[in-house]
Amino acid sequence: MAPTIIKAENVSVSFPSGPAISNISLEVEKGDFLAIIGPNGSGKTVLVRALLGSLPYQGSITWMPNAKIGYVPQQVDLDRYVSLTLEDFLKLKVRILKLKPGAVAKAIALVGLPEKILKNQIRFLSGGQLQRGLVAFALLGDPDVIFLDEPTASIDLTGEEKIYDTLHRLQDENRLTVILVSHELDLVSKYASRILCINREMICYGDPSLSLKKDVIEKLYGIKAHVHTLN
Repeated sequence: MAPTIIKAENVSVSFPSGPAISNISLEVEKGDFLAIIGPNGSGKTVLVRALLGSLPYQGSITWMPNAKIGYVPQQVDLDRYVSLTLEDFLKLKVRILKLKPGAVAKAIALVGLPEKILKNQIRFLSGGQLQRGLVAFALLGDPDVIFLDEPTASIDLTGEEKIYDTLHRLQDENRLTVILVSHELDLVSKYASRILCINREMICYGDPSLSLKKDVIEKLYGIKAHVHTLN
């Protein structure tokens, strides 16, 4: 049985304007690929930030001892017009973590980028290349779990699939635990091992074959839904 990476019980977060999420529970094991889905404003990012400890919450969140975490946020405050190469960007984290030589090359190889791209300035990277570079940044230090908040926003379908393929390969080969926020239900159905559906409260949690049923999706989004599952 795989060890539990993180367990959350009845997690709630409130702001002055009112509750953001209420009584969310989940348990993620090593090697899981958990997708968190729900409409805009449903509390997906709030939940991720609570799990990461960057928001105060009520309830219980228990992490595996000494768990190492990587994170790719929804928005990155990175000025793409600064003359900064991808290598410079990645080496910032290498120096902070005091990693061994070769860490950057290893991370780049894991996300399927050629080593020569390290010399490219960030402003000249495509959207897909930048996103894979950010995943490489999160992978530095060999995390046990990586959080990704809509990592394929504003990327074309081909770029989306490349990033999802990369995450699935890392999950399969390295037993990396992936926790992903996404709106892409077709891709989620193909790659996720577990799905958490939330709309401020938990609508469903479990196997994709159960979580992506038409009635669940309609309840989650409040609209008539057509769900196409990739084989």
